[in-house]
Amino acid sequence: MKQRTNYGNWVPATILRISYGCAVAFLLLFFFSAFCWHNFWAAVIAGLLALAAVVIAVFMQVCHHTFSFNGGGLMGEIHQFLIDHLDWDGHGTLLDIGCGAGALTNRCAKQFPEATLQGMDYWGMGWDYAKEQCERNAEIEGVADRVTFSKGDASKLDFADESFDAAVSNFVFHEVKTQPDKREVVREALRVVKKGGAFAFQDLFGSKALYGDMDAFVEELRCEGIAEIHCMLHVEKQDFIKRHPLMCLMLQNMGLIYGIK
Repeated sequence: MKQRTNYGNWVPATILRISYGCAVAFLLLFFFSAFCWHNFWAAVIAGLLALAAVVIAVFMQVCHHTFSFNGGGLMGEIHQFLIDHLDWDGHGTLLDIGCGAGALTNRCAKQFPEATLQGMDYWGMGWDYAKEQCERNAEIEGVADRVTFSKGDASKLDFADESFDAAVSNFVFHEVKTQPDKREVVREALRVVKKGGAFAFQDLFGSKALYGDMDAFVEELRCEGIAEIHCMLHVEKQDFIKRHPLMCLMLQNMGLIYGIK
């Protein structure tokens, strides 16, 4: 039997368990309040909380299925959208910053069969990802001979300036706890790209609380020497995402910056 990759999900199984656990707990509280305690207002409050918890749990389940590589496949489509905007011929080395379970890294490896790839991630608590999982997925995908994985911090990459011919990252920068200024996380990612190399990063670039005025930031990067940079905000309005209406709620402020250093 052919082995199946395990790329996890942007709605981790832990979140589903917590969501359903809360729904069950409030339902039990409702039945206790209504039929054992006979407290009308406690039952009403518990019932409303149970209803809200059930709605949230169902929403999380739908999102989990839609994102799943073995379900709706939206995670894969989002990865491909990023790759489609990476202006690179595939010769040389590529870094995937925040590789998770290696899904984007391995997709890039298959897209660019002559490239050597490096995936790095913090692999912190709260995510169903690990280095061994990445390596196993790469073996199953048949790209393990060209892909390596290492632990690291996106706020301070363990690579010299201009180490890679290309770099990608997908929904990682806003999660970097060690650097509150997310613009500096972008600059750190660009630091390790060779002059003339390609980059494509997706994150919550439409969030002013995280990135401020993106037009001004893009202009700053141009002045700092980035040869070509494009910014596409509200990627959640692209047709491949809009066909999943609930996902527009999950992916608000999604943006893409890409170009040539």
